[in-house]
Amino acid sequence: MNELNKKSAGELAALIKEKQVSSTEVVEAHLRRIEEVNPDVNAITIALGDTALAAAKKADDASDSERERTFHGVPFTIKENIDLIGTPTTNGIPLMAEAMPPRNAPIVDRMLAAGAIPIGRTNLPELGMRLDTDNPLRGRTFNPWNKQLTPGGSSGGEGAAIATGMSPFGLGNDIGGSLRNPAYCCGIASLKPSIGRLPFVNSIEPVDMGISGAFLTDGPMARSVDDLRNGLKVMAGRHIDDPQSVDAPLTGVIPDKPKAALIRAIPGFNLTDVTLREIDRAGSILADRGWLVEEARAPEVPRVYEIWGTVLNNGMIGAIPPEVFKKETADYLERESKQFLENGINLDEALIERRRLRRLWSAFLTEYAVCIGPTWTNPPWPIDTDLDPNKGPDELSKSFIFIAPGNCLGIPSVALPMGISENLPTGIQIYSEVYREDLCLGAAEIIQSEAACPTPIDPVF
Repeated sequence: MNELNKKSAGELAALIKEKQVSSTEVVEAHLRRIEEVNPDVNAITIALGDTALAAAKKADDASDSERERTFHGVPFTIKENIDLIGTPTTNGIPLMAEAMPPRNAPIVDRMLAAGAIPIGRTNLPELGMRLDTDNPLRGRTFNPWNKQLTPGGSSGGEGAAIATGMSPFGLGNDIGGSLRNPAYCCGIASLKPSIGRLPFVNSIEPVDMGISGAFLTDGPMARSVDDLRNGLKVMAGRHIDDPQSVDAPLTGVIPDKPKAALIRAIPGFNLTDVTLREIDRAGSILADRGWLVEEARAPEVPRVYEIWGTVLNNGMIGAIPPEVFKKETADYLERESKQFLENGINLDEALIERRRLRRLWSAFLTEYAVCIGPTWTNPPWPIDTDLDPNKGPDELSKSFIFIAPGNCLGIPSVALPMGISENLPTGIQIYSEVYREDLCLGAAEIIQSEAACPTPIDPVF
């Protein structure tokens, strides 16, 4: 692996700015890496070699002031459900194989304005509706740590691409952990921002979605927490085409003695021993830096999961015609929907209950600057387990249970890699109060200073 493929986006930007390396060299290194690795991993659906090299040459000819831009000359990848002019927004389904957007998503334009160079599109499951990444249009993305295990979904292509050094930085989205699931499975970092922090805009119909849109956000994926912070700064802010988007301060008051809650138990679920060890290790790192750290119980996590599923299945899944999906996926979605649609809670009741839960968590995350818990309570499972009518429901609930608060409550979360155990990456999740990404990013940065990211790696197959 070329040394340039091992560096973070921020490190690459600094090298390009100081003319220690050219943008062309950086882009060429990542294009070569795509040629070497992607045939085995299938994370990149379209490599943008010609346009990326042309943009890199322009970056190398840029003025000194242009070189000050955050991502000047640095390549990045874009999930195939985010609009990029000149490439189809396929959403992983044959029906949209030629769906060409008339304009870029606002977050893409903001990355371009910051000097970043699109180098590829990345894979996802059908309409982003699985925690595994496979679809009839682009095929399966493989977890680079173990070909038999899910890479996570729905931003699984991004997770695998960044984990193998094909990209230093990527754009994905999250309505049910789709930024955080692949980060956990592949050993990278991701930030699910507060709802509304980044504008979410589609230019291909349907451009709007129902109430479940209150759970959805785009976000950055990288190997470095500093890259997540810089990506947030670049992409955040109001856009007129997203009425939910806001201009909110990126920083707030930091307590003199910040408190962290360690979530080591969730009613009805058993965390793995390795995850418990990593949660404790994260707490010890923060305690050594002057944080007050204590074990606590996150408010009503199973109820949050139930309300998230009820709103999502009333507001989105039922509105999608089953024929859009392959039969196995449609059957899986029907099974998942049934448990929430038949739980006796109607949509109005769920939305009222959501407000109560948001108040509970706001109080909790005011007492504690952050809470640190699992990303998933289970290890990455074998591919297609989610489609198994016998094994799938149990494994999915274990995966979703501590993912759901981020979406249901709209709060920010960092999925942070911690190391390697039994030849798989380990990780934790860090929540903070709405619009306080600075708190979960700050804690994550401290932890990452003593728990190095285990990627990029060569695929282990």
